[in-house]
Amino acid sequence: MNYPVQMSSSVRLLGLSGSPRDGSTALAVRTALEYASSLGDVTTEFVSLKGKTINPCLHCDYCVRKKKGCIQKDDVQDISPLMTETDGWILGTPVYQGSLSAQLKAVLDRCRAVVASDPAAFRNKVGASIAVGGDRSGGQEPAIMAIHAFYMANEMIPVGGGPFGANLGGTVWSKDKGAEGARSDEEGMKTVRKTVKRLVSVCRVVKEGTR
Repeated sequence: MNYPVQMSSSVRLLGLSGSPRDGSTALAVRTALEYASSLGDVTTEFVSLKGKTINPCLHCDYCVRKKKGCIQKDDVQDISPLMTETDGWILGTPVYQGSLSAQLKAVLDRCRAVVASDPAAFRNKVGASIAVGGDRSGGQEPAIMAIHAFYMANEMIPVGGGPFGANLGGTVWSKDKGAEGARSDEEGMKTVRKTVKRLVSVCRVVKEGTR
């Protein structure tokens, strides 16, 4: 049997910097989006959590009972629509205590309200991750795996950059020198490019309905 294939390779990506600062993580995510744009027919949206008011999930179950979104009204209300409208995500986080930032974790926890209204809201969206650490081996991969756990729990498709250098995603070493430190980490930026290339490729497969 031949299945109809929707021949549309246009990809829309959301890049979210989960840092409270405009430093190395924001630089890494912006770099990722710039590279994605160079791959052809890709549109991007960048969001930084710097200065945003993001409350933690209260587990009040308002979203489950009412199915009208989250009871809390803060800057997450502006981020959620971008998460549902885009084909793929690049979530960037600084490494805090071997895991992701509190700000990014709060946003992901609050996505419970989105899924409570529509269980398929994130289904088959493609997700990539970038983690930036002050040390070369500073907890980047555990932070990435925490993000990938969210992807899997919400029926998304997590991707890394493939074998030989970027297995789980983008791992950047800032040397504790902010954006300039991250920019100078060519090996780390290579993992970012490999991850983004894979992200765009998988997004196109999903959109084209390849079986």
